[in-house]
Amino acid sequence: MIAPQSPYGSWKSPITSDLIVAGSIGLGQIKLDRSDIYWSESRPAEGGRSVIMQRSDDSTTERTPPPFNARTRVHEYGGGSFLVADGVVYFSNFADQRLYRQSANAAPVPLTSAESLRYADATLDPFHDRLICIREDHRVADKEAVNTIVAVPLGEPEAEQTILASGHDFYASPSLSPDGTWLSWISWNHPNMPWDGTDLWVAQIQPDGSLSDPQHIAGGTDESIFQPEWSPDGVLYFISDRTGWWNFYRWHPQGTVEAVFTLEAEFGLPQWVFGMSTYGFADRDRILCTYTQNGISHLATLDLTSRELASISCPYTSIAGLQVTHNQAAFVGGSATEPSAIVRFDLASQTFEVLQRASELAIDPSYLSAPDAIEFPTENGLTAHALYYAPKNRDYTAPTEERPPLLVKSHGGPTASTSASLSLGIQYWTSRGFAVLDVNYGGSTGYGRAYRQRLNGQWGIVDVDDCVNGANYLAKQGNVDGDRLVIAGGSAGGYTTLCALTFHNTFKAGASYYGVSDLKALAEDTHKFESRYLDSLIGAYPEQKDLYDARSPITAVDRLACPVIFFQGDEDKIVPPNQAEMMVKALRDKGIPVAYVLFEGEQHGFRKAENIKRALDGEFYFYSRVFEFHPAEQIDAVAIDNL
Repeated sequence: MIAPQSPYGSWKSPITSDLIVAGSIGLGQIKLDRSDIYWSESRPAEGGRSVIMQRSDDSTTERTPPPFNARTRVHEYGGGSFLVADGVVYFSNFADQRLYRQSANAAPVPLTSAESLRYADATLDPFHDRLICIREDHRVADKEAVNTIVAVPLGEPEAEQTILASGHDFYASPSLSPDGTWLSWISWNHPNMPWDGTDLWVAQIQPDGSLSDPQHIAGGTDESIFQPEWSPDGVLYFISDRTGWWNFYRWHPQGTVEAVFTLEAEFGLPQWVFGMSTYGFADRDRILCTYTQNGISHLATLDLTSRELASISCPYTSIAGLQVTHNQAAFVGGSATEPSAIVRFDLASQTFEVLQRASELAIDPSYLSAPDAIEFPTENGLTAHALYYAPKNRDYTAPTEERPPLLVKSHGGPTASTSASLSLGIQYWTSRGFAVLDVNYGGSTGYGRAYRQRLNGQWGIVDVDDCVNGANYLAKQGNVDGDRLVIAGGSAGGYTTLCALTFHNTFKAGASYYGVSDLKALAEDTHKFESRYLDSLIGAYPEQKDLYDARSPITAVDRLACPVIFFQGDEDKIVPPNQAEMMVKALRDKGIPVAYVLFEGEQHGFRKAENIKRALDGEFYFYSRVFEFHPAEQIDAVAIDNL
């Protein structure tokens, strides 16, 4: 049967917002404990509560009882919120940020007091009956939080803690040698971010648990260290980008640093959250690892004697959170046609087993658009990267002469990257007749340090140019309608979106999700982790205040002449609501169509099912009014001023 014709945007899709939020969960951190596999699930249906799950043999159980929420606020982005050892779970609880210990079939018991302290990235020190972790101290009001590495005793609840390392602005990745005699960690200072430059330290642990003679063994202001880990035989391995790519190195106690394996590929990641992992030891002579080339993840083993990398045939193009023991591994895996899942990998048989899917929805592939990795020319004779999704819905064809509207997506970070893993949020659009371009603009991770550093001093320029040039490239190729180009992004991607709408005339509308509109306000009112991030992205503040003004959409709102919708959480500490509200007021006063949707109880990113649904449908409704097409489904209206 020939599919009926219907204009792009008017196609009826089985991939509804209700379907997405009802059947989806977020999959996060993974930990292995003996033969058991643990992971965290973020559940929109429970208000975004993070739950620790345990897989033993063939049964899966929920370890985190309500109302506990295993999520830390260190650096605000969190990560590294739990640890498991011998069946005992240690986790940070979101409501009070205290550390808890939970034995099997028992209620969680607090280990720390209810002061203004936060904890993350813990490792167990069984030789001294304690946890070693990152602590962020907010006890002094109106002062920058103090980050340290501390020892938390496992004996008496709320016992006095010992500071093991202090004096630097940030710490991460404490790692204990197998015999308990060495501790390694990384640190960095303002204005660096961890992907700019970090320092790798080691120190011997004394019988009383204190550290002696810390040694700086790698890193610096222009070298990023990622994931220091001790091998079973006591050699410290780590990943460094000193050659321009995150590759493997190692250090022997009383020895020197040597390269283990180098490749023009990324074995490391930007440490936006704690607990990130791309490798682990299968045994003393072999590492199982994942790396990224051209936006695609690969799985491989690295022989530590021959230093040869052997690829493993793997159905997953996106791999995250890899954890390894001597006989099995686990990771979050996804592909263009399969939603993300907790995957168990048997090292002996090299077989994969799905333990939990982010979504159990079974969607006919004839409704799914597969991404094409494309390259396109951008400013200064350079090349940029993106994933392109064409409209696809088996039930419809478009009028012959019509070209689809294009939604350009600008990822957050900005030092992050988009993934080729199946996104129902993208398929929501393509199955309704939109094309989508998911841009890995200059500054994105996955293409080497030089590509990442294209954004240094150029935020609001390079990222915007790449989004604009990507859209124009597709329009010139005849793939999309050049008169119906829209752009959307969240956080840093929201800033890129607002800059593109303000300083260029390419896009006809856009959506900002908790995006930055006033760089000065961001520099003056944000959390510690990113408080000096703009030094490298824009310039020193307030010394270069004029540059902040010039790059801020709010100061050039007179140049903005197209409709915009804003989505914002009222508890966002990273990009506070006043960022959106200043822009909304300016657009209202100017008479430009604008909509503002504020979500109560949401922070930086939306976790509640009803809000995720409202945002997705609200953006689609907004474009339907702007471009005057008729959605196939009934969608709750969004109040639009000046339309």
